[in-house]
Amino acid sequence: MDYCDECGGIIVPEKKGDDTSFKCRSCGKEYEEEGEELVIREENEDEKKHINVGGEDENRPITDEECEECGNEKAYWWTEQTRSADEPPTRFYRCTECSHTWRVYD
Repeated sequence: MDYCDECGGIIVPEKKGDDTSFKCRSCGKEYEEEGEELVIREENEDEKKHINVGGEDENRPITDEECEECGNEKAYWWTEQTRSADEPPTRFYRCTECSHTWRVYD
């Protein structure tokens, strides 16, 4: 069984006509089979899946977390259950300066 390098979800086969590709059941990241290995399928920027993380930033707490984009040391933070219930929640951060958003899996 293979696991997604992005979110840790299970990669399952997906039939497309006569072709079979592989896709993460959780985040939708696509993989292709090369020999006996799965490799990340080339992604077009327009095809990337974006997670809609709603809510108003002014209602979120701020913590000391460095933004990898601009180097600012303050970020809003929140958690969401993005995987199965027996997995820990995912922590999200959004930079208070440039609004870059990233996530951390525990």
